[in-house]
Amino acid sequence: MFEYDVAVLGGGPGGYVAAIRAAQLGQSVCLVEKDQVGGTCLNRGCIPTKSLIAGMEAFQMAKRLGEYGVEAKDVSVDFGKMITRKNKIVARLRAGVGFLLKRGKVKVMKGTGRLVAPGRIAVDSDDGSQEIKAGSIIIATGSRPLVFPSFGYNGRSVITSDEALDFSEVPESLLVVGGGVIGCELAFIFAGLGSKVTVVDIMPTVLPMEDPDVSRVIQMSLKKHGVDVMCGVKIENITEGDKGVKALLDSGRQLDAEKALLSVGRRPNSEGIGLEELGVEVNKRGEITVNEEMATNVPGIYAIGDVVGNIMLAHVASHEGIVAAHNIAGDKKCMAYNAVPGAIFTRPEVASVGLNESQAKEQGLDVKVGKFPFMASGKALAMGETDGFVKVMADAGTDVILGVHIVGPGATDLIPEPTLAVRTQMTVHEFTDTIHAHPTLAEALVEAAQAVHGMAIHI
Repeated sequence: MFEYDVAVLGGGPGGYVAAIRAAQLGQSVCLVEKDQVGGTCLNRGCIPTKSLIAGMEAFQMAKRLGEYGVEAKDVSVDFGKMITRKNKIVARLRAGVGFLLKRGKVKVMKGTGRLVAPGRIAVDSDDGSQEIKAGSIIIATGSRPLVFPSFGYNGRSVITSDEALDFSEVPESLLVVGGGVIGCELAFIFAGLGSKVTVVDIMPTVLPMEDPDVSRVIQMSLKKHGVDVMCGVKIENITEGDKGVKALLDSGRQLDAEKALLSVGRRPNSEGIGLEELGVEVNKRGEITVNEEMATNVPGIYAIGDVVGNIMLAHVASHEGIVAAHNIAGDKKCMAYNAVPGAIFTRPEVASVGLNESQAKEQGLDVKVGKFPFMASGKALAMGETDGFVKVMADAGTDVILGVHIVGPGATDLIPEPTLAVRTQMTVHEFTDTIHAHPTLAEALVEAAQAVHGMAIHI
């Protein structure tokens, strides 16, 4: 039997980061992973989609080069090369994670792990079964796409994002079921590459968790880019036909497409890993219950990432992993979720932190709002990317910034500064007194903050 101070079950962005941090804190660490290190984010999610988005945006920019005084003819898409490039990027980053684990002296065991007793994990692989003993265990088994039986998932014509990222060619038509983050990102990708895309969602708008003003911009942009958006619509079932799929709507209407992409949420990977046998508390949705230190109800067992279901984002999982590792090492840390940035790689991009206007109203808060359009940004105009705005919300009494919402060029790279502002309870006055370089997109942040008090200069 192998013995370690810490054993981590799952090598995604939560698990491998937790393992490395635990090792940095002087612990002996074993990481158990049944597939590839990097998890869904690196292998089937964040990185592959961003690679394809880069390819799609390069294609779209090539078609617009005339606007910039550059002539280019016969621009076309070689989707096979895009997929090859995506795979190379993923392989390179995966190798990098492997190197970091090796450098940190983290023992990586390939196999399926399950808790068999307090402080003990059995690891099953093609080579047999081994057992490891650990003083503390971190569960980081992630999540998988949620699939409803009535939607007829088969991995061929009815697929999830896992299969969509390995298409051999761009489908002629694509039905995207679900207008959340993943659905919208993939809709923009394949519409931008020439597919006829339809997005159907039972909710009244796409990106329903975002600020309503932001959701409206993205819904309009989807339509502008040729996507048929159908919100407030329920799909009864999806069946496979001779030439693709058929989706029956609650109205009785039928939609036909070459493929249907299911993007209706994700389910925690908490089954079959021994939680019930050890008495680890799990809620009805399959999410492991943890406290602010990421500890479960069973001493010595921690859980992080999608499997706890707090906020299913890679960077949240990584931070939860760091919090868990520090607590195991005796350096107490607590997880806070009041300043978690969100990043959505649509066209234009979306990023947000803190409360949105609807949430502020639900909490009965008295807020002041400032907005600044990218149409008034010199840098955005020079880039030829002027859709969207920055929206800043502040407490009317204290002037503390409660939330920032960005939809526009470079939104996902602009959000760190607002995240720091929300985390440190910065006031609008403190934010606007910070000089921002010109000409940059970040000037829109200051202008929106100034607009809270009607003091924006350029609108």
